[in-house]
Amino acid sequence: MESQPSTDHGNAYPGAVTGAQRHVDDRRAHAVLSLVLAFAVAACAGTDPTADRTSSSPAGPTVATSLTPDGLAAAVTLDNVMGHVRALQSIAERHNGNRASGTAGYDASVDYVAGRLTDAGFSVTTPTFDYPRFESGPLTLTADGRPVEATVVQYSAGTGGRPLTGGPVAITGHGCAPADYPPTTSGAIAVVDRGTCTFAAKARAAADAGARAVVVVNTSPDALTGATLGVDSAAAIPVVGVAQASGPGLRDAGALTLNLTAETRTITSRNVIAQTRTGAVDDVVVAGAHLDSVADGPGMNDNATGTAAVLETALRLGSSPRVENAVRFTFWGAEEDGLVGSSRYVSGLDDEQRRTIGRYLNFDMLGSPNPGYFVYDGDDSESRGAGPGPAGSDQIERVFTEYYDGRRIPTRPADFTGRSDYGPFLEIGVPAGGILTGAEEKKSAEQATLWGGRADAPFDPNYHRRGDTVDNVDRVALGINSSAVGYAVGTWALAMDHTRARGNSPASTAPS
Repeated sequence: MESQPSTDHGNAYPGAVTGAQRHVDDRRAHAVLSLVLAFAVAACAGTDPTADRTSSSPAGPTVATSLTPDGLAAAVTLDNVMGHVRALQSIAERHNGNRASGTAGYDASVDYVAGRLTDAGFSVTTPTFDYPRFESGPLTLTADGRPVEATVVQYSAGTGGRPLTGGPVAITGHGCAPADYPPTTSGAIAVVDRGTCTFAAKARAAADAGARAVVVVNTSPDALTGATLGVDSAAAIPVVGVAQASGPGLRDAGALTLNLTAETRTITSRNVIAQTRTGAVDDVVVAGAHLDSVADGPGMNDNATGTAAVLETALRLGSSPRVENAVRFTFWGAEEDGLVGSSRYVSGLDDEQRRTIGRYLNFDMLGSPNPGYFVYDGDDSESRGAGPGPAGSDQIERVFTEYYDGRRIPTRPADFTGRSDYGPFLEIGVPAGGILTGAEEKKSAEQATLWGGRADAPFDPNYHRRGDTVDNVDRVALGINSSAVGYAVGTWALAMDHTRARGNSPASTAPS
Protein backbone atom coordinates (compact mmCIF):
# COMPACT_ATOMS: atom_id res chain seq x y z
CA MET A 1 0.00 0.00 0.00
CA GLU A 2 1.27 3.42 -0.91
CA SER A 3 2.36 5.53 2.05
CA GLN A 4 0.30 8.62 1.33
CA PRO A 5 -1.86 9.74 -1.59
CA SER A 6 -0.72 12.62 -3.76
CA THR A 7 -4.13 14.14 -3.07
CA ASP A 8 -4.18 15.26 0.56
CA HIS A 9 -7.56 14.70 2.22
CA GLY A 10 -6.40 15.62 5.70
CA ASN A 11 -5.67 12.77 8.09
CA ALA A 12 -7.77 10.00 6.52
CA TYR A 13 -6.13 6.61 6.13
CA PRO A 14 -7.36 3.23 4.99
CA GLY A 15 -8.91 1.40 7.87
CA ALA A 16 -9.43 4.57 9.88
CA VAL A 17 -12.72 4.38 11.71
CA THR A 18 -14.27 7.59 12.93
CA GLY A 19 -17.78 8.60 13.92
CA ALA A 20 -20.36 6.32 15.42
CA GLN A 21 -19.23 2.73 15.93
CA ARG A 22 -21.63 -0.14 16.24
CA HIS A 23 -21.97 -1.79 19.65
CA VAL A 24 -20.78 -5.41 19.79
CA ASP A 25 -21.71 -7.63 22.71
CA ASP A 26 -19.49 -10.27 24.28
CA ARG A 27 -21.48 -13.13 22.79
CA ARG A 28 -20.78 -11.98 19.25
CA ALA A 29 -17.11 -11.40 20.01
CA HIS A 30 -16.80 -14.93 21.34
CA ALA A 31 -18.63 -16.27 18.29
CA VAL A 32 -16.15 -14.50 16.03
CA LEU A 33 -13.22 -15.93 17.96
CA SER A 34 -14.67 -19.43 17.74
CA LEU A 35 -15.17 -19.03 14.00
CA VAL A 36 -11.63 -17.80 13.47
CA LEU A 37 -10.16 -20.73 15.36
CA ALA A 38 -12.31 -23.19 13.45
CA PHE A 39 -11.31 -21.62 10.15
CA ALA A 40 -7.62 -21.83 11.00
CA VAL A 41 -7.92 -25.53 11.78
CA ALA A 42 -9.93 -26.26 8.63
CA ALA A 43 -7.48 -24.37 6.43
CA CYS A 44 -4.66 -26.71 7.37
CA ALA A 45 -6.24 -29.42 5.22
CA GLY A 46 -5.06 -27.80 1.96
CA THR A 47 -2.00 -28.64 -0.10
CA ASP A 48 1.19 -26.75 0.78
CA PRO A 49 2.96 -25.62 -2.40
CA THR A 50 6.63 -24.64 -2.54
CA ALA A 51 8.34 -21.73 -4.19
CA ASP A 52 9.05 -23.82 -7.29
CA ARG A 53 6.46 -23.13 -10.02
CA THR A 54 6.46 -26.74 -11.15
CA SER A 55 5.57 -28.06 -7.71
CA SER A 56 3.07 -25.43 -6.57
CA SER A 57 -0.71 -25.75 -6.43
CA PRO A 58 -2.27 -27.52 -9.42
CA ALA A 59 -2.49 -25.42 -12.58
CA GLY A 60 -5.96 -26.60 -13.60
CA PRO A 61 -9.23 -25.20 -12.22
CA THR A 62 -10.95 -27.00 -9.38
CA VAL A 63 -14.37 -25.36 -9.62
CA ALA A 64 -14.84 -24.19 -13.21
CA THR A 65 -17.28 -26.95 -14.19
CA SER A 66 -19.74 -26.08 -11.40
CA LEU A 67 -18.77 -22.59 -10.37
CA THR A 68 -20.45 -20.87 -7.44
CA PRO A 69 -19.09 -18.00 -5.35
CA ASP A 70 -18.98 -20.21 -2.26
CA GLY A 71 -17.30 -22.97 -4.24
CA LEU A 72 -14.56 -20.68 -5.51
CA ALA A 73 -14.14 -19.23 -2.01
CA ALA A 74 -13.61 -22.74 -0.62
CA ALA A 75 -11.17 -23.64 -3.40
CA VAL A 76 -8.88 -20.72 -2.54
CA THR A 77 -7.15 -22.42 0.40
CA LEU A 78 -4.84 -20.82 2.91
CA ASP A 79 -2.06 -23.34 2.32
CA ASN A 80 -1.94 -22.68 -1.41
CA VAL A 81 -2.04 -18.92 -0.85
CA MET A 82 0.76 -19.18 1.71
CA GLY A 83 2.78 -21.15 -0.84
CA HIS A 84 2.75 -18.13 -3.13
CA VAL A 85 3.64 -15.83 -0.24
CA ARG A 86 6.62 -18.03 0.63
CA ALA A 87 7.69 -18.06 -3.00
CA LEU A 88 7.75 -14.26 -3.02
CA GLN A 89 9.62 -14.22 0.31
CA SER A 90 12.23 -16.52 -1.22
CA ILE A 91 12.55 -14.19 -4.21
CA ALA A 92 13.16 -11.23 -1.90
CA GLU A 93 15.78 -13.16 0.07
CA ARG A 94 17.67 -13.90 -3.15
CA HIS A 95 17.53 -10.26 -4.27
CA ASN A 96 18.80 -7.95 -1.54
CA GLY A 97 15.78 -8.39 0.71
CA ASN A 98 13.15 -6.63 -1.39
CA ARG A 99 11.00 -6.78 -4.50
CA ALA A 100 10.81 -3.07 -5.32
CA SER A 101 9.94 -2.01 -8.86
CA GLY A 102 12.99 -1.56 -11.04
CA THR A 103 14.95 -4.27 -9.23
CA ALA A 104 15.85 -7.87 -10.04
CA GLY A 105 13.62 -8.95 -7.16
CA TYR A 106 10.61 -7.35 -8.80
CA ASP A 107 11.43 -8.84 -12.19
CA ALA A 108 11.64 -12.28 -10.57
CA SER A 109 8.25 -11.67 -8.94
CA VAL A 110 6.77 -10.81 -12.33
CA ASP A 111 8.25 -13.97 -13.82
CA TYR A 112 6.80 -16.09 -11.00
CA VAL A 113 3.26 -14.73 -11.33
CA ALA A 114 3.29 -14.67 -15.14
CA GLY A 115 4.71 -18.19 -15.23
CA ARG A 116 2.05 -19.61 -12.94
CA LEU A 117 -0.71 -18.01 -15.01
CA THR A 118 0.81 -19.18 -18.29
CA ASP A 119 1.06 -22.72 -16.94
CA ALA A 120 -2.66 -22.53 -16.10
CA GLY A 121 -3.56 -21.72 -19.70
CA PHE A 122 -4.00 -17.96 -19.47
CA SER A 123 -2.80 -15.63 -22.20
CA VAL A 124 -0.49 -13.37 -20.20
CA THR A 125 1.02 -9.99 -21.06
CA THR A 126 3.62 -8.03 -19.08
CA PRO A 127 3.44 -4.50 -20.52
CA THR A 128 6.32 -2.20 -19.59
CA PHE A 129 6.19 1.44 -18.55
CA ASP A 130 8.74 4.08 -17.61
CA TYR A 131 8.37 6.48 -14.73
CA PRO A 132 10.50 8.82 -12.62
CA ARG A 133 11.56 7.47 -9.23
CA PHE A 134 12.36 9.90 -6.45
CA GLU A 135 15.41 9.30 -4.26
CA SER A 136 16.58 11.49 -1.39
CA GLY A 137 19.57 11.67 0.91
CA PRO A 138 19.99 13.18 4.38
CA LEU A 139 17.61 15.98 5.35
CA THR A 140 18.24 18.64 7.99
CA LEU A 141 15.99 21.51 9.05
CA THR A 142 16.86 24.06 11.72
CA ALA A 143 15.00 27.02 13.23
CA ASP A 144 17.44 29.65 14.52
CA GLY A 145 20.03 26.89 14.68
CA ARG A 146 17.83 24.43 16.59
CA PRO A 147 17.22 21.10 14.80
CA VAL A 148 13.63 20.32 13.82
CA GLU A 149 12.58 16.81 12.82
CA ALA A 150 11.34 16.85 9.24
CA THR A 151 10.54 14.47 6.41
CA VAL A 152 10.87 14.98 2.69
CA VAL A 153 7.79 15.10 0.48
CA GLN A 154 8.47 12.76 -2.43
CA TYR A 155 9.37 14.40 -5.76
CA SER A 156 10.57 17.50 -3.93
CA ALA A 157 13.48 19.43 -5.36
CA GLY A 158 16.76 19.42 -3.45
CA THR A 159 18.68 22.40 -2.14
CA GLY A 160 21.44 22.14 -4.73
CA GLY A 161 24.09 20.54 -2.54
CA ARG A 162 24.27 23.36 -0.01
CA PRO A 163 22.10 24.72 2.82
CA LEU A 164 19.23 27.02 1.92
CA THR A 165 18.35 29.76 4.43
CA GLY A 166 15.38 32.10 4.52
CA GLY A 167 13.00 33.76 6.89
CA PRO A 168 9.70 31.97 7.54
CA VAL A 169 6.44 33.32 6.17
CA ALA A 170 3.35 31.95 7.92
CA ILE A 171 0.68 31.41 5.28
CA THR A 172 -2.92 32.11 6.19
CA GLY A 173 -5.16 29.23 5.22
CA HIS A 174 -3.76 26.17 3.50
CA GLY A 175 -1.65 27.80 0.81
CA CYS A 176 -3.56 26.31 -2.09
CA ALA A 177 -3.79 29.44 -4.26
CA PRO A 178 -1.31 32.21 -5.16
CA ALA A 179 -3.58 34.71 -3.40
CA ASP A 180 -2.80 32.99 -0.09
CA TYR A 181 0.82 34.16 -0.27
CA PRO A 182 1.76 37.74 0.71
CA PRO A 183 4.45 39.71 -1.15
CA THR A 184 6.93 38.89 1.64
CA THR A 185 6.90 35.28 0.44
CA SER A 186 9.46 36.10 -2.25
CA GLY A 187 12.85 34.82 -1.09
CA ALA A 188 11.38 33.31 2.09
CA ILE A 189 10.43 29.80 3.24
CA ALA A 190 6.66 29.32 3.28
CA VAL A 191 5.15 27.53 6.29
CA VAL A 192 1.71 26.13 5.41
CA ASP A 193 -0.79 23.82 7.07
CA ARG A 194 -1.67 20.45 5.58
CA GLY A 195 -5.10 19.94 4.06
CA THR A 196 -7.72 21.13 1.53
CA CYS A 197 -5.58 20.64 -1.60
CA THR A 198 -2.73 18.48 -2.84
CA PHE A 199 0.84 18.92 -1.72
CA ALA A 200 1.66 19.63 -5.36
CA ALA A 201 -0.83 22.52 -5.45
CA LYS A 202 0.78 24.05 -2.36
CA ALA A 203 4.24 23.69 -3.90
CA ARG A 204 3.18 25.30 -7.19
CA ALA A 205 1.45 28.22 -5.50
CA ALA A 206 4.42 28.86 -3.20
CA ALA A 207 6.92 28.67 -6.06
CA ASP A 208 4.82 31.06 -8.14
CA ALA A 209 4.91 33.49 -5.20
CA GLY A 210 8.72 33.32 -5.11
CA ALA A 211 9.18 31.07 -2.06
CA ARG A 212 12.54 29.33 -1.80
CA ALA A 213 11.03 26.26 -0.07
CA VAL A 214 7.85 24.99 1.58
CA VAL A 215 7.38 23.44 5.01
CA VAL A 216 4.02 21.64 5.38
CA VAL A 217 2.80 21.38 8.98
CA ASN A 218 0.76 18.29 9.74
CA THR A 219 -2.69 18.70 11.29
CA SER A 220 -2.14 15.80 13.69
CA PRO A 221 0.56 15.12 16.29
CA ASP A 222 2.27 12.60 14.01
CA ALA A 223 5.15 13.33 11.69
CA LEU A 224 4.17 13.93 8.06
CA THR A 225 5.49 10.63 6.70
CA GLY A 226 5.23 9.21 3.20
CA ALA A 227 3.73 12.34 1.62
CA THR A 228 4.19 12.77 -2.12
CA LEU A 229 3.71 15.43 -4.74
CA GLY A 230 2.83 12.71 -7.22
CA VAL A 231 4.93 11.05 -9.85
CA ASP A 232 3.95 13.63 -12.50
CA SER A 233 4.16 16.70 -10.25
CA ALA A 234 7.82 17.22 -9.40
CA ALA A 235 8.38 20.51 -7.56
CA ALA A 236 10.66 23.36 -8.55
CA ILE A 237 11.49 24.06 -4.89
CA PRO A 238 12.17 21.87 -1.84
CA VAL A 239 9.08 20.65 0.04
CA VAL A 240 9.31 19.03 3.48
CA GLY A 241 6.86 18.17 6.25
CA VAL A 242 6.85 18.46 10.04
CA ALA A 243 4.62 17.38 12.92
CA GLN A 244 1.92 19.71 14.21
CA ALA A 245 3.87 20.59 17.36
CA SER A 246 6.76 21.98 15.31
CA GLY A 247 4.60 24.55 13.54
CA PRO A 248 4.63 27.43 16.06
CA GLY A 249 8.40 27.32 16.50
CA LEU A 250 8.95 27.45 12.75
CA ARG A 251 6.54 30.33 12.22
CA ASP A 252 8.12 32.39 15.03
CA ALA A 253 11.75 31.73 14.10
CA GLY A 254 14.04 34.39 12.72
CA ALA A 255 15.58 32.10 10.11
CA LEU A 256 15.06 28.58 8.81
CA THR A 257 17.84 26.55 7.21
CA LEU A 258 17.13 23.52 5.04
CA ASN A 259 19.59 21.07 3.50
CA LEU A 260 18.28 18.28 1.27
CA THR A 261 19.75 16.05 -1.41
CA ALA A 262 17.13 14.79 -3.86
CA GLU A 263 17.05 13.45 -7.39
CA THR A 264 14.69 11.69 -9.77
CA ARG A 265 15.77 8.91 -12.17
CA THR A 266 13.88 6.95 -14.82
CA ILE A 267 12.78 3.42 -13.91
CA THR A 268 11.30 0.75 -16.18
CA SER A 269 8.78 -1.64 -14.65
CA ARG A 270 6.04 -4.07 -15.70
CA ASN A 271 2.46 -5.01 -14.94
CA VAL A 272 1.09 -8.54 -15.31
CA ILE A 273 -2.29 -8.89 -17.07
CA ALA A 274 -4.23 -12.13 -17.65
CA GLN A 275 -7.87 -12.57 -18.68
CA THR A 276 -10.16 -15.57 -18.87
CA ARG A 277 -10.86 -16.83 -22.37
CA THR A 278 -14.56 -17.10 -21.59
CA GLY A 279 -17.22 -14.63 -20.47
CA ALA A 280 -18.60 -11.39 -21.89
CA VAL A 281 -15.94 -8.82 -22.68
CA ASP A 282 -18.26 -5.81 -22.38
CA ASP A 283 -18.67 -6.10 -18.58
CA VAL A 284 -15.27 -7.33 -17.45
CA VAL A 285 -14.49 -7.98 -13.79
CA VAL A 286 -11.01 -6.66 -12.99
CA ALA A 287 -9.33 -8.03 -9.85
CA GLY A 288 -6.03 -6.45 -8.90
CA ALA A 289 -3.20 -6.38 -6.38
CA HIS A 290 0.12 -4.60 -6.46
CA LEU A 291 3.10 -6.89 -6.89
CA ASP A 292 5.93 -4.63 -5.75
CA SER A 293 7.36 -4.03 -2.28
CA VAL A 294 9.11 -1.00 -0.88
CA ALA A 295 12.90 -1.00 -1.00
CA ASP A 296 13.14 -1.36 2.79
CA GLY A 297 11.67 -4.87 3.06
CA PRO A 298 10.33 -7.96 1.31
CA GLY A 299 6.71 -6.76 1.38
CA MET A 300 4.92 -9.89 2.49
CA ASN A 301 1.79 -8.38 4.00
CA ASP A 302 2.20 -5.36 1.73
CA ASN A 303 1.49 -6.89 -0.69
CA ALA A 304 2.46 -10.50 -1.28
CA THR A 305 -0.77 -11.36 0.55
CA GLY A 306 -2.98 -9.59 -1.98
CA THR A 307 -0.91 -10.88 -4.88
CA ALA A 308 -1.10 -14.45 -3.62
CA ALA A 309 -4.85 -14.35 -3.01
CA VAL A 310 -5.59 -12.95 -6.48
CA LEU A 311 -3.16 -15.38 -8.13
CA GLU A 312 -4.63 -18.40 -6.37
CA THR A 313 -8.15 -17.24 -7.26
CA ALA A 314 -7.10 -17.10 -10.91
CA LEU A 315 -5.59 -20.58 -10.75
CA ARG A 316 -8.68 -22.07 -9.10
CA LEU A 317 -11.06 -20.32 -11.50
CA GLY A 318 -9.03 -21.41 -14.52
CA SER A 319 -8.51 -19.80 -17.89
CA SER A 320 -11.78 -21.00 -19.49
CA PRO A 321 -14.45 -21.19 -16.77
CA ARG A 322 -18.22 -21.18 -17.27
CA VAL A 323 -18.88 -17.53 -16.45
CA GLU A 324 -21.14 -14.73 -17.63
CA ASN A 325 -18.40 -12.09 -17.52
CA ALA A 326 -14.73 -12.31 -18.34
CA VAL A 327 -12.35 -11.83 -15.41
CA ARG A 328 -9.13 -9.86 -15.84
CA PHE A 329 -6.45 -10.52 -13.22
CA THR A 330 -3.99 -7.64 -12.81
CA PHE A 331 -0.77 -7.36 -10.83
CA TRP A 332 0.50 -3.82 -10.65
CA GLY A 333 4.05 -2.53 -10.64
CA ALA A 334 5.32 0.60 -8.88
CA GLU A 335 2.32 1.01 -6.61
CA GLU A 336 4.70 2.01 -3.85
CA ASP A 337 6.05 4.79 -6.06
CA GLY A 338 2.65 6.41 -6.49
CA LEU A 339 0.18 3.93 -8.04
CA VAL A 340 2.20 4.15 -11.23
CA GLY A 341 1.43 0.78 -12.83
CA SER A 342 -2.33 1.02 -12.43
CA SER A 343 -2.31 4.69 -13.45
CA ARG A 344 -0.34 3.95 -16.60
CA TYR A 345 -2.68 1.09 -17.43
CA VAL A 346 -5.82 3.18 -17.01
CA SER A 347 -4.40 6.15 -18.92
CA GLY A 348 -3.55 3.83 -21.81
CA LEU A 349 -7.18 2.73 -22.27
CA ASP A 350 -9.38 4.47 -24.82
CA ASP A 351 -12.97 5.39 -24.02
CA GLU A 352 -14.39 2.18 -25.44
CA GLN A 353 -11.95 0.03 -23.46
CA ARG A 354 -12.82 1.89 -20.28
CA ARG A 355 -16.53 1.31 -20.84
CA THR A 356 -15.98 -2.46 -20.98
CA ILE A 357 -14.74 -2.55 -17.37
CA GLY A 358 -17.72 -3.37 -15.19
CA ARG A 359 -15.96 -3.06 -11.84
CA TYR A 360 -12.55 -3.11 -10.17
CA LEU A 361 -11.80 -5.17 -7.04
CA ASN A 362 -8.67 -4.22 -5.09
CA PHE A 363 -6.73 -6.40 -2.66
CA ASP A 364 -3.90 -4.79 -0.69
CA MET A 365 -2.63 -6.00 2.73
CA LEU A 366 -4.80 -8.99 3.64
CA GLY A 367 -2.80 -10.41 6.56
CA SER A 368 -1.78 -7.65 8.95
CA PRO A 369 -0.30 -9.03 12.22
CA ASN A 370 -2.86 -7.13 14.33
CA PRO A 371 -5.68 -7.34 11.81
CA GLY A 372 -8.96 -5.59 11.29
CA TYR A 373 -11.55 -6.51 8.70
CA PHE A 374 -12.25 -3.47 6.54
CA VAL A 375 -14.37 -3.12 3.40
CA TYR A 376 -14.10 -0.02 1.23
CA ASP A 377 -17.06 2.26 1.84
CA GLY A 378 -18.63 2.29 -1.61
CA ASP A 379 -21.83 4.05 -0.50
CA ASP A 380 -20.13 6.45 1.95
CA SER A 381 -22.27 5.20 4.82
CA GLU A 382 -19.73 6.73 7.22
CA SER A 383 -20.16 10.16 5.54
CA ARG A 384 -16.51 11.08 5.80
CA GLY A 385 -13.40 11.50 3.72
CA ALA A 386 -13.53 11.10 -0.04
CA GLY A 387 -17.23 10.28 -0.34
CA PRO A 388 -18.87 7.41 -2.23
CA GLY A 389 -17.40 5.64 -5.22
CA PRO A 390 -19.00 5.70 -8.69
CA ALA A 391 -22.45 4.12 -9.06
CA GLY A 392 -22.14 0.40 -8.43
CA SER A 393 -19.43 0.72 -5.78
CA ASP A 394 -22.08 0.24 -3.11
CA GLN A 395 -22.95 -3.14 -4.62
CA ILE A 396 -19.32 -4.23 -4.48
CA GLU A 397 -19.23 -3.27 -0.81
CA ARG A 398 -22.42 -5.24 -0.23
CA VAL A 399 -21.00 -8.41 -1.79
CA PHE A 400 -18.04 -8.30 0.58
CA THR A 401 -20.07 -7.49 3.68
CA GLU A 402 -22.53 -10.28 2.88
CA TYR A 403 -19.62 -12.71 2.68
CA TYR A 404 -18.30 -11.70 6.10
CA ASP A 405 -21.76 -11.47 7.65
CA GLY A 406 -22.47 -15.00 6.49
CA ARG A 407 -19.44 -16.14 8.45
CA ARG A 408 -20.27 -13.95 11.48
CA ILE A 409 -17.17 -11.82 11.02
CA PRO A 410 -17.91 -8.13 11.69
CA THR A 411 -16.46 -5.55 9.32
CA ARG A 412 -16.00 -1.80 9.32
CA PRO A 413 -16.05 0.64 6.38
CA ALA A 414 -12.77 2.05 5.06
CA ASP A 415 -12.60 5.38 3.25
CA PHE A 416 -11.41 5.70 -0.34
CA THR A 417 -8.24 7.64 0.51
CA GLY A 418 -6.50 7.04 -2.82
CA ARG A 419 -3.67 5.05 -1.24
CA SER A 420 -4.06 1.94 -3.38
CA ASP A 421 -4.71 0.95 -6.98
CA TYR A 422 -8.47 1.49 -6.94
CA GLY A 423 -7.69 5.22 -7.22
CA PRO A 424 -7.10 5.42 -10.99
CA PHE A 425 -10.26 3.39 -11.65
CA LEU A 426 -12.39 5.66 -9.46
CA GLU A 427 -11.05 8.64 -11.40
CA ILE A 428 -12.49 7.32 -14.67
CA GLY A 429 -15.83 6.39 -13.14
CA VAL A 430 -15.37 2.64 -12.73
CA PRO A 431 -17.15 1.18 -9.67
CA ALA A 432 -14.55 -0.09 -7.24
CA GLY A 433 -14.17 -1.78 -3.89
CA GLY A 434 -12.07 -4.19 -1.94
CA ILE A 435 -10.85 -5.30 1.45
CA LEU A 436 -7.85 -4.71 3.72
CA THR A 437 -6.62 -5.45 7.25
CA GLY A 438 -5.01 -2.11 8.13
CA ALA A 439 -1.60 -0.49 7.79
CA GLU A 440 0.32 1.84 10.12
CA GLU A 441 -2.73 3.25 11.89
CA LYS A 442 -3.49 2.03 15.42
CA LYS A 443 -6.26 -0.35 16.41
CA SER A 444 -8.73 1.25 18.81
CA ALA A 445 -9.95 -0.34 22.02
CA GLU A 446 -13.37 -0.88 20.44
CA GLN A 447 -11.76 -2.57 17.44
CA ALA A 448 -9.69 -4.80 19.71
CA THR A 449 -12.91 -5.85 21.45
CA LEU A 450 -14.48 -6.50 18.07
CA TRP A 451 -11.67 -8.50 16.48
CA GLY A 452 -9.18 -9.30 19.22
CA GLY A 453 -5.56 -8.24 19.04
CA ARG A 454 -3.78 -5.32 20.68
CA ALA A 455 -5.45 -1.98 21.26
CA ASP A 456 -3.40 1.17 20.67
CA ALA A 457 -0.96 -0.80 18.50
CA PRO A 458 -0.61 -0.58 14.71
CA PHE A 459 -2.54 -3.00 12.57
CA ASP A 460 0.81 -3.71 10.93
CA PRO A 461 3.83 -2.63 13.00
CA ASN A 462 6.08 -3.86 10.16
CA TYR A 463 4.47 -1.64 7.53
CA HIS A 464 7.13 -0.64 4.96
CA ARG A 465 9.86 -2.14 7.13
CA ARG A 466 12.34 -4.98 7.04
CA GLY A 467 10.11 -6.97 9.39
CA ASP A 468 7.33 -7.36 6.81
CA THR A 469 8.20 -11.04 6.35
CA VAL A 470 6.21 -14.24 5.88
CA ASP A 471 6.62 -15.01 9.59
CA ASN A 472 4.71 -11.83 10.46
CA VAL A 473 1.69 -12.47 8.25
CA ASP A 474 -1.47 -13.34 10.19
CA ARG A 475 -2.50 -16.66 8.66
CA VAL A 476 -6.04 -16.62 10.04
CA ALA A 477 -6.81 -13.20 8.55
CA LEU A 478 -5.15 -14.15 5.28
CA GLY A 479 -7.18 -17.35 5.03
CA ILE A 480 -10.47 -15.57 5.65
CA ASN A 481 -9.69 -12.75 3.26
CA SER A 482 -8.31 -14.96 0.50
CA SER A 483 -11.60 -16.84 0.44
CA ALA A 484 -13.37 -13.48 0.29
CA VAL A 485 -11.39 -12.71 -2.87
CA GLY A 486 -12.66 -15.93 -4.42
CA TYR A 487 -16.22 -15.21 -3.31
CA ALA A 488 -16.27 -11.70 -4.79
CA VAL A 489 -14.64 -12.73 -8.06
CA GLY A 490 -17.05 -15.65 -8.38
CA THR A 491 -20.06 -13.46 -7.63
CA TRP A 492 -19.26 -10.86 -10.26
CA ALA A 493 -18.07 -13.40 -12.84
CA LEU A 494 -21.53 -14.97 -12.64
CA ALA A 495 -23.51 -11.69 -12.55
CA MET A 496 -26.13 -11.89 -15.30
CA ASP A 497 -27.01 -8.21 -15.60
CA HIS A 498 -24.89 -5.21 -16.44
CA THR A 499 -24.71 -3.91 -12.92
CA ARG A 500 -22.45 -0.98 -13.69
CA ALA A 501 -24.95 0.57 -16.06
CA ARG A 502 -28.07 -0.29 -14.10
CA GLY A 503 -26.82 -0.04 -10.51
CA ASN A 504 -28.50 -3.33 -9.61
CA SER A 505 -27.41 -6.09 -7.28
CA PRO A 506 -25.54 -8.90 -9.03
CA ALA A 507 -27.78 -11.72 -10.21
CA SER A 508 -25.97 -15.03 -10.23
CA THR A 509 -26.33 -18.70 -9.68
CA ALA A 510 -24.84 -18.32 -6.21
CA PRO A 511 -26.90 -19.24 -3.17
CA SER A 512 -27.89 -16.25 -1.08
